[in-house]
Amino acid sequence: MDKYEIIYKDIKEEDGYEAIVKKVFDKCFEEENLQDAKLYITVTLTNPENIQKINKEYRNIDKPTDVLSFPMFEKNELQKKIEEKDFLHEDILGDIIISIQKVEEQAKEYGHSFERELSYMLVHGFYHLIGYDHIEETDKKEMRKKEEKILEELKISR
Repeated sequence: MDKYEIIYKDIKEEDGYEAIVKKVFDKCFEEENLQDAKLYITVTLTNPENIQKINKEYRNIDKPTDVLSFPMFEKNELQKKIEEKDFLHEDILGDIIISIQKVEEQAKEYGHSFERELSYMLVHGFYHLIGYDHIEETDKKEMRKKEEKILEELKISR
């Protein structure tokens, strides 16, 4: 069972995107010991106009962004399901929406590869889906540490 589904919304399909998504999510699920959980993620790759509409509708922020994450579970609810191995059927972990144009722009801006920037967006979204956030500084440090570990293990450097 694939751990993800990719939806292309108003952008051209690229084989390279799927290879990055697979590599990143395989590592994320492994790192968090979720390989056996019947969980999957929907990834929508889109353009700035679409992500702006979604950002406005769900967050009341009327501007494009790079990545949005919509988890299906609260952190404690997910932890309980994992501990009790309560995955009788396939469950969606959540949705990640990424603006491919923003990925391209930010890769140039930060001076690293497109692969590195897209991988970061995917890892960042994944950790939001399993209950991490970066509102408090201590939470931000914990989340960043996990993100960097995944990218280092995949040898996707800056």
